[in-house]
Amino acid sequence: MTHDLDHATLKAKQRAIRGGFPENMGLRVHRAISWIGRAESCGEDHDARFLFLWIAFNAAYASEEQFQLAAPSERAAFADFFERLVRLDGEARIYRALWQKFHGPVRLLMQNRYVFHPFWQHHNGIAGHADWEARFTAAARSFAAAFQQGDCARVLSFVFDRLYVLRNQLMHGGATWNSGVNRAQVRDGAAILGFLLPVFVDIMMDNPQADWGRPFYPVVD
Repeated sequence: MTHDLDHATLKAKQRAIRGGFPENMGLRVHRAISWIGRAESCGEDHDARFLFLWIAFNAAYASEEQFQLAAPSERAAFADFFERLVRLDGEARIYRALWQKFHGPVRLLMQNRYVFHPFWQHHNGIAGHADWEARFTAAARSFAAAFQQGDCARVLSFVFDRLYVLRNQLMHGGATWNSGVNRAQVRDGAAILGFLLPVFVDIMMDNPQADWGRPFYPVVD
C-alpha cells in the first residue's frame, strides 16, 4: 500500500535488491532515500521537511544533460521524468496516491493563488499578467479535466508547477522560517512530496534498467 512506503521500507528494499542496480540508478536511489529519511525526522517543521524532500526529488530526476544546457528548463525535465514514471507504473500507484489525496493537500494546493506563478508576476508589476485570475481559473479546469481523464503525467506536471513556485519562495529567501503567514501551502506541499516521493523511488527500484539518466555529480574518488 502507498501509505506504507516510508524510509525504513524503502531502505530495506534497496538493500535487498541493490546488487542488480546499474551504478547511476543505484546512486540516485541511494541519495533520494537518504533525504527522504532526513525529511521524516523533521516532525512539524514543514519548511525543512519540504526542502529535504525537494532535495530527494532532485536526486531522483536531475540529469547530467539538464546541467549542460545553457538555460535548463526544470519543468521540461519534470515532464520527462513524470512520463517515464507513469509509463512504468503498471499498478497505477501514482494515480491512486493522487486520488486518495485529491480532496486534501492536492486540492488545496491547486486552489492556492500564492503558488501560482502568474499571480506573483502581476503582483510584481510585470506586464502581461493582469489576467492572472482568468489563467488561474483556466488552469483549475485543465487540472480537473486531466485528473478525470486519468492523464497522470499531466496531473503531476500541474502539481509540481505549483510546488516549484513554493520551492523558489523558500530557496530564494522569499519566506520566513515557520512564519504564521501562508502556512497552508508549505504544509500541503510537504505532505504532497511526502506521499509521492516514496512512490517515485519505489517505481524506480522496480525498473532499474530504465534510463533514469546520469547524475551530474557522481561519486568521484
